[in-house]
Amino acid sequence: MNSSLQHIENWIFDLDNTLYPPDADLFTHIDKRMAYYISVKLNLPLEKSQKLQQDYYLKYGASLVGLYRYHNIDPYEYLAYVHNIEMNSLSPDLELRKSIENLPGRKWIFTNGDQPYAEQVLERRGLSGVFEGVFDIHSSQYRPKPDPSCYQLMLEKFQAEPEQSLFVDDMACNLLPAKDQGMTTVWVNHGLKGQDGHITEGHEKIDYEIYDVGSWLKEITA
Repeated sequence: MNSSLQHIENWIFDLDNTLYPPDADLFTHIDKRMAYYISVKLNLPLEKSQKLQQDYYLKYGASLVGLYRYHNIDPYEYLAYVHNIEMNSLSPDLELRKSIENLPGRKWIFTNGDQPYAEQVLERRGLSGVFEGVFDIHSSQYRPKPDPSCYQLMLEKFQAEPEQSLFVDDMACNLLPAKDQGMTTVWVNHGLKGQDGHITEGHEKIDYEIYDVGSWLKEITA
């Protein structure tokens, strides 16, 4: 293990575009289902539902938050619908599985999605059974990343000390609250620095910038 990471006991991973490559393009399908669901439920033209979806995403980190707060949308029904997509673009990555299994300590998922969706993705990637648990948007009490409060809730659920925890995410804006709370941070740089695609102020505070999780894990455990 890399000497600078020997203190890490808790390995916390984002899910989407972190544990699978972004060219799997799951969000194109999810976004379409989100817009359609909002259009039907709120009786809006599709163009307006798409704008509302994007506005809530940029404001809260997840479109569901605004829909739940202001339109009384059932979170479980909504997530079951929008995540009902084909995942044929995902395939098992046995090398990634081996690398994660070889990490010393506990491993967790921290996602703005929900647990059933996370479990489907992990199964398609050949990663079922690797992680001890999932902290999802329900666990966050609908205050998802990058809301600082959900990081504290996550650490409490996992019974993890921030100074002994490392968090990997593909969005720099989601890593800054983790860094502020004392976690080691790893940015999987696909160019998505902020929720709106712009550079996140303070992103230089992130500890590691990588381009592929599997390659980086091999490097640090060599």
